[in-house]
Amino acid sequence: MAIRRKASVVSPRLAARKVTAKVSHPASVSIIYSGMEQSENQMTPFEKMEKLHQGISKAHLERLKVRTELDYDKLSHVLSVTRSTLIKKKGEQKYSFAVGERILDLADIYSYGYKVFEDEVKFRDWMFKPNHALGGKAPYDILDNQFGRQEVRNLIGRIEYGVYS
Repeated sequence: MAIRRKASVVSPRLAARKVTAKVSHPASVSIIYSGMEQSENQMTPFEKMEKLHQGISKAHLERLKVRTELDYDKLSHVLSVTRSTLIKKKGEQKYSFAVGERILDLADIYSYGYKVFEDEVKFRDWMFKPNHALGGKAPYDILDNQFGRQEVRNLIGRIEYGVYS
């Protein structure tokens, strides 16, 4: 006697929700380096220093802009530079060492967040929501300096290990 399985019927609306719930970029893929299978938060400090000394270009910033969905105004705020500084470079032109370091640090935070949250959209939403652990400020609001970036990184770490934050 053969057992027949009932075909599951999924509404188009539910199917669309399932498809769009996960973003197509795996968390282990680099945010600013195309073709690199290792994300920024998986790079060793020496690998990051090497990348910094090679220089961070406008092309790297453009990839960061696409993956984070931050516009030039938001990027200029968190990178502590003017909007025109970000825009005036072309293609492979490099930013200053200090700006490149902040770009790489921001990519590191986002790649870590994407890994922990397992959903880029949820992480990006979380970045703009007020957080009790940050005194009611949104994580994005404190990314403009090294201490704020470290605090956001620590908070993501607490979330990763299930510590109420």
